[in-house]
Amino acid sequence: MHPSLEGKVVLITGGSRGLGAALADAFADQGARVAISYAASAEKAHAVVARLKAKGTHAIAIQSDQADLSTAKPLIDAVIAEFGKLDILVNNAGIAIQGQFVDDPTLDGDAYNRQWQVNVLGTIANTRAAAPRLSDGGRIIFIGSLLGAAVPFPGVADYAGTKWALAGYARGIARELGRRQITVNVVQPGIMPTDMASDVAGELPDREAILDMHPIRRIATLEEVAQTVCFLAGPSAGYISGQALNVAGGLAI
Repeated sequence: MHPSLEGKVVLITGGSRGLGAALADAFADQGARVAISYAASAEKAHAVVARLKAKGTHAIAIQSDQADLSTAKPLIDAVIAEFGKLDILVNNAGIAIQGQFVDDPTLDGDAYNRQWQVNVLGTIANTRAAAPRLSDGGRIIFIGSLLGAAVPFPGVADYAGTKWALAGYARGIARELGRRQITVNVVQPGIMPTDMASDVAGELPDREAILDMHPIRRIATLEEVAQTVCFLAGPSAGYISGQALNVAGGLAI
């Protein structure tokens, strides 16, 4: 079968580990040329690039801290300087600060504010920098969260808020960019086997309670989520825009 994304150029933010690395592999397998960004994990990012190059993929890693809004334009400039164009932007980078209630007198306001900076303002900055230069007929895909559709347990208000904000923003720019045949969608995974999930696991209900919330009683694989993103980036999804798709085993129903 001919790869569905042959010749396309994709930028995956936060592509050095977890879902970002799985996305890089999935896009490479579909024939895309791949740029990933990373904030600090240079060794992991270059390992991803080496793996992609071993497959015959043209791939690069670019250091870009999404908390610093001034890095957005140079990031997009670097991708276009290397590949000559940008067809697909996958806004994957984000952080998760969870566990404290809003009325907790010890709430770490600085950490929670940084989460808004990275997850929302940094993502928006990258999108604004990319939008004028994205190929007509291109794709923008936000990696949201099931918590952007439902909040089944406490202690996640700010994180959920950042993902709800992105879902609303995506709908707005889907309306604005549709005239250029650019689609904009949100993929909202549930719990996945990532470092981020492990970092906050102690703040969530126990594993059995989590599994009991899912009609399909397991967590997602990274490959399942990555393939959903690739579908939305591909030619078969050209008439899907402004949508938020939960990939969460029915957790929100």
